[in-house]
Amino acid sequence: MLGTLYVVATPIGNLEDITLRALRVLREVDLIACEDTRQTRKLLARYEIKTPTISYHEHNERQRSRQLMEKLKAGASIALVSDAGAPTISDPGLILIQHAIAESFPVVPIPGPSAVITALMAAGLPAERFLFIGFLPAKQTARRRELESLSQLPYTLVCYEAPHRIKATVQDMLKILGDRPVVLARELTKIHEECQRAHLSELLKHLEEHPVKGELVLIVAGASESDLRSHQQITHHSGDIYDRVMELMRTTNLDLKAAMKKVAQERGLSKNEVYKEVLNRRTERER
Repeated sequence: MLGTLYVVATPIGNLEDITLRALRVLREVDLIACEDTRQTRKLLARYEIKTPTISYHEHNERQRSRQLMEKLKAGASIALVSDAGAPTISDPGLILIQHAIAESFPVVPIPGPSAVITALMAAGLPAERFLFIGFLPAKQTARRRELESLSQLPYTLVCYEAPHRIKATVQDMLKILGDRPVVLARELTKIHEECQRAHLSELLKHLEEHPVKGELVLIVAGASESDLRSHQQITHHSGDIYDRVMELMRTTNLDLKAAMKKVAQERGLSKNEVYKEVLNRRTERER
């Protein structure tokens, strides 16, 4: 008899946020594959679950997947969990799931908590259409490039971020996306849970004065109609904005900042719009 792989969502903070079905599955399976066995055992102890556990994390994912596949072939049932929330959502699990699917083992999702959905529920920003982008790149150049690619989408943007990078990320968002509404959700479902609602400029000022800790979810409004109109205006002129900036730098004593300011005045655009176009062209040349 073939084994079954259960993909089980677990609490993101408050241990009461687990479904009755998830508890039953965790009790009935033969083995629980955990991102961190120490973290999962806190949950299991809370509900007096004695099922054996085994580690399954980003550093041993490939090797452990092969071992777990052998157990599935022997008829074992396995629950896959991450430290918090749903496996594969910015957490390990994809390799094992793909292997199980490729060999026709049943893969059964057990729904439950997710930081993405939990944050959206309380954000107060449109959630009919949203784009989850996981963690943005750690390096500024790559992060700005990705933000540029997202800047004209009308969807609410949701990402995770580390406390030591949150200020730099908000700074880049303000520069690339403009001063949009934003929500910073911190420590969701935990004792110190909070959702700070502001604009990017206000949030940046707050972060400069009050560094944050904990698990963070950042939710930013999508491009508005005025953002899209501005982009269309830039696109109309974009064929020579970069060239004009470079020309001014070559033929005058203006530095880059002053040249962009002059081009903005010439074209009736904001300095931020000209900056975006210059950054886009430079990024294209670096590829």
